[in-house]
Amino acid sequence: MRNLITIGLPSKGRLKESSISFLEKNNLRLISNGDERNYFARIENFTNFRVIYLHAKEIIQRLGDGTLDLGISGLDLLNESTTNLRKKIEIKKKLNFGKANLVVAIPDDWIDVQTIADLEEVSFDFRDKKNTRLRVATKYPNLTNNFLVSKGVTQYKIVTSLGATETYPFIGSSEIITDITSTGATLNANKLRVPKDGYILNSSACILVSKKSLNNKDKKKNLNTFLNKI
Repeated sequence: MRNLITIGLPSKGRLKESSISFLEKNNLRLISNGDERNYFARIENFTNFRVIYLHAKEIIQRLGDGTLDLGISGLDLLNESTTNLRKKIEIKKKLNFGKANLVVAIPDDWIDVQTIADLEEVSFDFRDKKNTRLRVATKYPNLTNNFLVSKGVTQYKIVTSLGATETYPFIGSSEIITDITSTGATLNANKLRVPKDGYILNSSACILVSKKSLNNKDKKKNLNTFLNKI
């Protein structure tokens, strides 16, 4: 079907639950095609629409290449993607769920570090005394690099986090981290804190649309019909 609109929704966790709840509150009822392991659904009374459940990061990728027309994903994941990819996606609406902050977190006992500027002094100490660079563990290397450089911090290296980033300083895999947090409880539990100006991004879930789809006359009409419902 040439004018079929494919919508990407998060495949797991609170973001999935909140996305489904948001649509249903706007009288857009999802009908699953089978059991919970089936990744496809349809929207009641919207015959030209289908839903596919994907990892939130994959939703960004597929919107960029045009294989998704619309999706719900996090602003943090969009901003972490490449400039070229971001240019292909339009933010239609920021939603009132999936809210979290991307922050720099440092050990509690680094009492001399109160701002990000103080980290530059620490990083030079690491270089001069330990002959190594300050290690920053993160799942967000692009946002982290842009932020630290903008604050004048240069003597560091990124350690790619594969999960549980908040544990990296404790196990000796990094000195500091950047991570997404909603309440700060996990950081506190791992004896980490955020410097006064250590907030990189305020994130939330967003409705995102592929610009490739918006440039298709027929698809744009169907997308606008859907967007007017929400």
